[in-house]
Parts: sequence; structure tokens; C-alpha cells
Amino acid sequence: MKIESIKENVNFKRAYHQGRSAVTREIVVYWRKNRFGTVRLGITVSKKLGNSPQRNRVRRIIREGARKTAALFPPGHDVVVVARSRCLTCKSTDIERIFREIFSA
Repeated sequence: MKIESIKENVNFKRAYHQGRSAVTREIVVYWRKNRFGTVRLGITVSKKLGNSPQRNRVRRIIREGARKTAALFPPGHDVVVVARSRCLTCKSTDIERIFREIFSA
């Protein structure tokens, strides 16, 4: 399954305010139905988490975890992931486990 990216700020805000959410120690996940019928992924990593190489590493890890568990994501939804400070020490397998817990329930 192909995952597209969310790039526009308005789509992030819609997910935050109108979507459902799940919170873990490592990440916060918001998801909301879209009108495209495809899964779109948006990743937010604050500057508070570190310098750009650290933030980009977190993005890559989240993207890889999402790619491996894409089949579990609800079809036709926007999924926004907000990284928290515990995510700096995560591996992609930890993110996969979190996505499995959230979306297979």
C-alpha cells in the first residue's frame, strides 16, 4: 500500500481538531477521514527535540514504521504523527509496535 504525504498546514490542523487521537510516551497519533480514499501521512517533529539531524532521524524512523504497518491504517484517512522526546531513542520496530497497538484494536 502506498502512503502519500500531507504537506499543507490546513490538513494537519484538521486532523488535530476534528480527528481521533491516541497518545503514547513516544508519539501522538491523530487520524481523520479524507476525501481522497488514500492513506496520507504527516509527521511533526518540534525543534525542541534537537538539531536537524536528530529531527530528520526521528522522521525517517516514523516513516519506516508507518511503511511496514501501512496495511493496518484505516483506508481513506489522514494520519498525523507528532513525535515526543522519548522518540529520540526509538527504533522503527518500537514505532511499528505502537501503530499495531493503535490500529489493530
